Amino acid sequence: MSIFSKIISGEIPSYKIAENENFYAFLDIFPMTKGHVLVVPKIEIDKIFDLPENYLAEMMIFAKPIAKSIELSFPCNRCGISVIGLEVPHAHMHLIPINSADDLNFTREKLKLSTAEFQEIQQTILSNLN
Repeated sequence: MSIFSKIISGEIPSYKIAENENFYAFLDIFPMTKGHVLVVPKIEIDKIFDLPENYLAEMMIFAKPIAKSIELSFPCNRCGISVIGLEVPHAHMHLIPINSADDLNFTREKLKLSTAEFQEIQQTILSNLN
């Protein structure tokens, strides 16, 4: 069972942003920037392109309102998307508020945020989620 499956099941707590029958979105606890969200399918498959075709399409549709909320919630040029898949063997995408391509450089030092900061970010995104 991957760490993401444990988060989805509630075994590990998370700052949930959205959920439906197939996907779960939550704040990355090692964020690149404030507002960094992970979107994961509830089925445990390592590589994103091994997901069933309907999941690939539905994943983007599920992520769209979250990305729009991120853009409304944080000063950024747009919400960037990244699929790397090396950190956890469970397909996932990163939604990150960005102003340049360098904002998607995963070799940069990650933010260290307090519980209160995560809760504030979560509430901000949720308040703009339609």
